[in-house]
Amino acid sequence: MVGERETSPNPIQVTIEVGSGGGGTTESMDVLDQNSNCIEDVSCTTFNILAPIYKRLNGVSCESELRESEFREYWLNRNECILESLLHRKSSIICIQEFWVGNEELVGMYEWRLSDAGYATYKLARTNNRGDGLLIAVHQKDFQVRNYRELLFNDFGDRVAQLLHVELIMNFTQNKTVNIEKEALVVNTHLLFPHDSSLCFTRLQQVYKILQYIESYCDEYHLQHVPIILCGDWNGSKRGHVYKFLRSQGFVSSYDIAHHYTDEDAQKWISHRNHRGNICGVDFVWLYNPNNHRRPLKESFMEAVLGNIKNHLHDLGSYITYSQFLQTFSQLGITSHFNVLSTEEVKELWDQVDTDEDGVIEFSLLNSALNSQAFSQQKESSDESEQRGTEGIMSNTSTTLGFKIKNAVLFPPEVEKGLWPENYSLSDHAHLTVEFSPVTMQCC
Repeated sequence: MVGERETSPNPIQVTIEVGSGGGGTTESMDVLDQNSNCIEDVSCTTFNILAPIYKRLNGVSCESELRESEFREYWLNRNECILESLLHRKSSIICIQEFWVGNEELVGMYEWRLSDAGYATYKLARTNNRGDGLLIAVHQKDFQVRNYRELLFNDFGDRVAQLLHVELIMNFTQNKTVNIEKEALVVNTHLLFPHDSSLCFTRLQQVYKILQYIESYCDEYHLQHVPIILCGDWNGSKRGHVYKFLRSQGFVSSYDIAHHYTDEDAQKWISHRNHRGNICGVDFVWLYNPNNHRRPLKESFMEAVLGNIKNHLHDLGSYITYSQFLQTFSQLGITSHFNVLSTEEVKELWDQVDTDEDGVIEFSLLNSALNSQAFSQQKESSDESEQRGTEGIMSNTSTTLGFKIKNAVLFPPEVEKGLWPENYSLSDHAHLTVEFSPVTMQCC
């Protein structure tokens, strides 16, 4: 279940069952001539600002419970610096994670400063009074907010997500007779930290719920061709199954496209030093353009889950029966505690793999099947990936909005080389800013 709140004009909490979603289709697009300077670039910044209730004053390796939230001067000064850094960027959209929603003074400071700079702000607390949450700020000179929704996962980690339906404010000096759809969807989220391997399934399910909801929302509002930007702290690297799952759904990592990195370039950059002292790249601005290939959502999700339990299945031996298959899902909590898949969906997944219907699967064949399906677009070159992420294919029907990735920058700059600077004190995360050039595309 995904809890959904629509906060405009009056906040009312409702609960809906989001369907599993249908198959995606390949769209045909054409990038129109953008030689005139009639469309301004827009930008998006994502930043986990490390809530003071989580910041240990004695460093990441100390077990002390002394937190920054106990010292007003500390958290106030740090957050004033964060605001200065964000306002200096002048991004069109700012997505913040670990926003200390439980402190009225801090919330008021952010809302006042951002509003004074021309932003409309939307905050969302995690469920069960965790103390922190999310904040989206949208600059009103660049985007008009058409709708705002809140997704409450009500899961193990009390995670939430925000969805903004926006319309780009732009004036065309050419082709004035063309009716151009200028809408886009923006999502801000913070996935569960994988404290142990079993939580990887919960993280996959959180992404699945987001994509399910996007499909449902697009159906409800008849948005057939709309770009989607997913921002946040994904608590997983390019080696993980969440990354591969999103790639299978046509999303591209904006930073990697801007720097011509492939899916295999997992150590070129970092964005986080976690509470264990490990450095990794976990903060992403994902882009989906309507021309990108998108596999059926449920099919990709089930393959991602199967790929995640492959090692557990290997421990069963050379051959796997259906009862062993089902028992593995149950032991990992996928069909019980985490409720990621139902027993019926596990049987559906088995039937896809047991092609000869003899009730037994040879593990080597299962491994080959997973590799051949390649639910991420792993084999495309960086040039091909960039083209798929930013351009289109010739067509001659309706016109819609798309985004070309122009640039992407991490701060502090050392993290772009895989190094974490010891004198950096804004957060335990870097912030990522992506610059987009809006383009018009013709779609069928």
